[in-house]
Amino acid sequence: MLQFDSRQWREAGEFLEFQGHRLFSRSGGQGAPLLLIHGFPTSSFDWAGLWPALAAQWRLHAIDMLGFGLSDKPGDFAYSISASADQWQALAKAKGLREVDVLAHDYGDTVAQELLARQREGGLPFRIRSVVFLNGGLFPEATYPLMLQKLLLSQVGPLVARLSSFGSLARSMRRICAVAPSDAELREHWQLLIRADGRKVLPRLIGYIRERRAFRGRWLNALQDAAIPLCLIDGVADPISGASIVRRWRELLPNGTVIELPGVGHYPQWEAPAQVLTAIHSFTGKSPVIGE
Repeated sequence: MLQFDSRQWREAGEFLEFQGHRLFSRSGGQGAPLLLIHGFPTSSFDWAGLWPALAAQWRLHAIDMLGFGLSDKPGDFAYSISASADQWQALAKAKGLREVDVLAHDYGDTVAQELLARQREGGLPFRIRSVVFLNGGLFPEATYPLMLQKLLLSQVGPLVARLSSFGSLARSMRRICAVAPSDAELREHWQLLIRADGRKVLPRLIGYIRERRAFRGRWLNALQDAAIPLCLIDGVADPISGASIVRRWRELLPNGTVIELPGVGHYPQWEAPAQVLTAIHSFTGKSPVIGE
């Protein structure tokens, strides 16, 4: 169940300026800074179910990256993983963050990999101390996009985007989520997706799938040379990035932590928030706050 509706989520946030555009930002909680990096095609609202429990132990920072949720969705912006990483650097500068932990999902996993690559290269103006990845295409050779994603990536992408509907979103989400989200929950996400004519930028945003292949070596090296604690919490029933990603993680990152969630699909933070919190606490060594 959602702990907030999207109206409450917006009222608790603010807007930051980035290259002449508005970025929606939400911060709260107490403790060490934790960046919450959302996935495609949703938004920071993905974290609503985990927010109260995480905020008891971390100072949380979330944004809707450009093209998503409550942020601007300019039609002429050069959307890329690098541009999204730039937005997180802008947030860190605005908030005065020097050291952070990261919790990422889906598209956000790749953004986190780019931030780790910059840290490896000495070009990140803050330090990442640890990263927890939820289901995402960390290794493109072990990732299986939906047909809808492939169509958005193709020449007919703009037409597919215009014809997309709540029904098509709901069918896709119920295919990839082993624990089916409710219509009410999905409608909140749909309204955020279509806000500001958001469908028009979907074919531009989906280019991250090509980027994963093009920059695989750089982003894999960022993981293998990270020299910080890394953890994969994976809903293994996910047809996109479930058990196949777990297997590849174990092959390529044998020293990384893996926590499998059986019977959970692509959105663990929606489907099994209590299990995700338990896994995060296990990895970080933090004790759950009484009352979570």
